[in-house]
Amino acid sequence: MLMRSEPFTEVNRLAQQLFGATTAGTWSRPTGMPVDAFRNGDEFVIAFDLPGVDADAIDIDVERNVLTVRAERRPIDLGEQATAQLTERPLGVFSRQLFLGDALDTERIDAAYENGVLVLRIPIAEKAKPRKINVAARQHDDHKVISS
Repeated sequence: MLMRSEPFTEVNRLAQQLFGATTAGTWSRPTGMPVDAFRNGDEFVIAFDLPGVDADAIDIDVERNVLTVRAERRPIDLGEQATAQLTERPLGVFSRQLFLGDALDTERIDAAYENGVLVLRIPIAEKAKPRKINVAARQHDDHKVISS
């Protein structure tokens, strides 16, 4: 149902730990965001961690079966008098692309954002749901004699 499209995520994470880089991307080079995905009955649920991101800074697109989530964490405006003493919170653009299977109904995605977590609920397509096939019983007449 879901395929990851970021083969270098682990390499980037390790490089960031080794070289002390921040975990956010720049506005021109987005970085990934943590995600969990679950099947819950007749829907697929995907949760993205986006703490400190305003809801209006989240952009969700679906093209064919590719889901793209982009978010931007902007700096806090403290005025001109503020001088940074410590800056560890990542700023910039965060992005994630997921390939959704044909079994999901991408026309009816529901998105909700609460407490820094974006939750997408994608219904399982009707054509992909298990269904019962009725077997019709037919009478077979073996005793028919054909005369010529």
